[in-house]
Amino acid sequence: METTTLTKWKADIAHSEVEFKAKHLVISTVTGRFNEFDAGLESEDDDLENAMAWFKAEVNSISTGVPDRDTHLKSADFFDAEKYPHIKFESTKFTKRSENQYEMTGNLTMRDITREVVLNVEYGGTMVDPWGNTKAGFEITGKINRHDFGLKWNAVTEAGGLVVGEAIKLALNIQMMKN
Repeated sequence: METTTLTKWKADIAHSEVEFKAKHLVISTVTGRFNEFDAGLESEDDDLENAMAWFKAEVNSISTGVPDRDTHLKSADFFDAEKYPHIKFESTKFTKRSENQYEMTGNLTMRDITREVVLNVEYGGTMVDPWGNTKAGFEITGKINRHDFGLKWNAVTEAGGLVVGEAIKLALNIQMMKN
């Protein structure tokens, strides 16, 4: 009988970033990030097929480079950080599409609303760092509709355009360290 070993990975926060992009006035893009987050991955042996991943971000750590905008994003108009302090993701499926490309399906929760999302994962490879730690790199991208998660605030410009776009692009660069 063949036994499998569960390999556990933990995010190396110092070498990871979690960003999002939203259209502003439909003509430009604003980039934001979460500065406090954690993530993990479990897989059978070193095979990533069918891996289970999770992610958690602290809403109060949001940063767009503009303090007034950050305060607005933390308010009840958007994330309502006081009532819903975390954004969470748990994968339900991790499927290999090609040599270094995967599709990760899972449940994303914001403002206590959970929706299934599909994310693209590019596996950058595995390397041992100078201190003997095994690291793996992942670039994760996807797109969500913020309205699906109760983030519905908007304003209309004088010309009739919306201030904030509905589609939000996700871009996570996560370096994992084998436990």
